[in-house]
Amino acid sequence: MDVRVEITERLDDEQVAAVLALVEAAAEADGVGPVNEHVMLQVRHGAEPGARAVLLYEDGNVAGFAHLDPADPVEGPSGELVVHPAFRRRGLGRRLLGEALEASGGRLRLWAHGDLPGAASLAASAGLARVRSLWQMRRPLSEPLPAAALPQGVRLRTFEPGRDEKAWLALNALAFATHPEQGSWTPADLELREREPWFDPAGFFLAVRGDTLAGFHWTKVHGGDEPIGEVYVVGVAPGERGTGLGRALTLAGLEHLRALGLAQVMLYVDEENTAAVRLYEALGFTRWKTDVMYRR
Repeated sequence: MDVRVEITERLDDEQVAAVLALVEAAAEADGVGPVNEHVMLQVRHGAEPGARAVLLYEDGNVAGFAHLDPADPVEGPSGELVVHPAFRRRGLGRRLLGEALEASGGRLRLWAHGDLPGAASLAASAGLARVRSLWQMRRPLSEPLPAAALPQGVRLRTFEPGRDEKAWLALNALAFATHPEQGSWTPADLELREREPWFDPAGFFLAVRGDTLAGFHWTKVHGGDEPIGEVYVVGVAPGERGTGLGRALTLAGLEHLRALGLAQVMLYVDEENTAAVRLYEALGFTRWKTDVMYRR
């Protein structure tokens, strides 16, 4: 058995195809996608500066893949990894994790999707501890929704590509100043998503007070045999917190998704964001699965 590791900043076309096939096989075997949307965009369209891919080969086949984001100056890099189901239980996951930890200087913050026992065991074997949990919550759209009451002086409109990018990025940075993954979005991050087949400005709601953006609710529809809507991201300006704007924006997006004929809607929320969890539970959402972050 010939096992080797390659670390690269850019995947070639053959490597992209192999990684996409690996991700698909793992998702089918595990019942949960092994990497998030952010990583998939970088695999398909090219990684951002400073990001790296770790490829583990067995006898010339891509048996494992890890993605390392550029290092946060305080927290270190975050990453995700996956081993092809056909190559598991051979110690390759431990080898891949070891290579990823070494490449990160031991500071890797590792996401594991679905809170699977195998991932927990692998993390423990490397001395990694559970430090953060991200809930996926869901609700059926057939159940009644309360009316969306906007704060006085606020109106809703939809996002206009070519006009709203700069203002939205500024508000997103303010709304998520303490949330590194979301708050650090760049124009390139937004442009990548605007180019995705699922992007629909009719489902991207902006709350406006006077001439200023006060909040937003960007919805998403996941295709497939059983399409599902998503509360992709909801944010409000710091000065609008406590006014009920976040709740009203959430409900406006849910009404839109229901009007599309979708049966279910999902969202992601940090377990520690108790205010958001309470809001979503009050709107009928319940926890569906959990993603976990591990680190030393």
